[in-house]
Amino acid sequence: MTTAYPPMPAVLEGSALVEAYMARTTGSARLAERGRTLFPSGITHDARYIEPHGIYVTHTEGSHKWDVDGNEYVDYPGGHGALLLGHSHPEVVQAVTEQVSKGVHYGANSELELEWAELIQKLVPGAERVRFTNSGTEATMLSLRLARAATGRPKIMRLTGHFHGWHDYAASGFLGQFDGGPARGVPEDVARSVVLAEPGDLTEAERLFDDDIAAVILEPTGSIWGQVPLAPEYVRGLRELTAKRGALLIFDEVISGFRCSPGGAQQALGVTADLVSLGKIVAGGLAGAAVTGRADVLEGMDFRRAATEGAEKVFHMGTYNAAPTTCAAGIAGLRLVDTTDACQRAINYGNGLIDALNEMFAAEAVSWIAYGTFGGFHVFLNPEQITTDRQRIESGEHDRATMKIAVPPAVSLKLRIGMLLNGVDIQGWPGAPISAAHTDADCDQTVEAFRQTIYALRREGDLP
Repeated sequence: MTTAYPPMPAVLEGSALVEAYMARTTGSARLAERGRTLFPSGITHDARYIEPHGIYVTHTEGSHKWDVDGNEYVDYPGGHGALLLGHSHPEVVQAVTEQVSKGVHYGANSELELEWAELIQKLVPGAERVRFTNSGTEATMLSLRLARAATGRPKIMRLTGHFHGWHDYAASGFLGQFDGGPARGVPEDVARSVVLAEPGDLTEAERLFDDDIAAVILEPTGSIWGQVPLAPEYVRGLRELTAKRGALLIFDEVISGFRCSPGGAQQALGVTADLVSLGKIVAGGLAGAAVTGRADVLEGMDFRRAATEGAEKVFHMGTYNAAPTTCAAGIAGLRLVDTTDACQRAINYGNGLIDALNEMFAAEAVSWIAYGTFGGFHVFLNPEQITTDRQRIESGEHDRATMKIAVPPAVSLKLRIGMLLNGVDIQGWPGAPISAAHTDADCDQTVEAFRQTIYALRREGDLP
């Protein structure tokens, strides 16, 4: 049965900015209309939701991508954070191309998986054992299962607003259900097994902690890749708390892994977790992920150990775990992380972009503030005009309620469209990870795209 597609949000009706975007992306508009007959909202990933429609990309190179209308964009989403090295890095492309001719799936072990795991062990602190999965969501699911198995405890503590994939144990407390209730489609019993704590408040974490908690899982740089930053002292406090209470500390480094440093947030913060969930960069941009950490915890999946101890083995399968093509991409990508300054180049670019944006925001008399660490940037749109700055935000001074103050829909929706209209694609929060492929010219274009979008928002009465 065909149903009518809901109308465009009223705040976009009659917008000259939106009309200019639609005129520039007529090919994408046609494909989006077709997509709405196939997929909910016409998309295959919630982060790709844009009104009136997103762009349809045909090809990429380095830090740029092109859409079906021939428009070129400075690309920041970078495969949703998977492409630290930029698009189509020649060494990764060569490795995958060579492997495809040998086979994409052996249905058996390969030496490639050993090489890939050994590189992870070399780079990641505390990586005593490794288990491959297919996505970051799967990696966090497995981490939680392993923690419950290792401790014999049923509950998990999460930080409100932190993202760990789309599975049932991570659904509440991210976009809604901040009281701990079940998200739509999630059993109430599952939601009750998750304890939500406000990030940054160690006293609250200690108060909520009980002997049923198997592990604390968090994004170690703060939720949404540091949109709401965490102070390093707080992360160290959680390390002490979990160790004292016999629970595990799990770092979700699906984004931060190999970005904060070659060894991820653990190396950058000087904190070693018990388990680490890895994704995105770990597989060189292909669909792959991993769980790594303490041998005694991961060996809960070991057949011989289970037989010797008379215990049930922790169950885990996955058709595409360590598929040869993924292994080849992961090896090529991690070798470049290990032997080049890719991480530092991305971090340096991010710092330069943030400084340039803040200089421009001040010159244009807007209260927006750019910030970010470890090769990512965010823009605090500051709708309540609070007095703060980059340093105060990055120190973790402001709580989640402050950093996530609701922005008028006209501003949040039109900002993304304005950036695309000016040849720059960012994530909707707004912000994005950064790649080692971004250039000084990309920085200049990004700053100018923000400037032109500010002008457009003012013309439409959405900014003072």
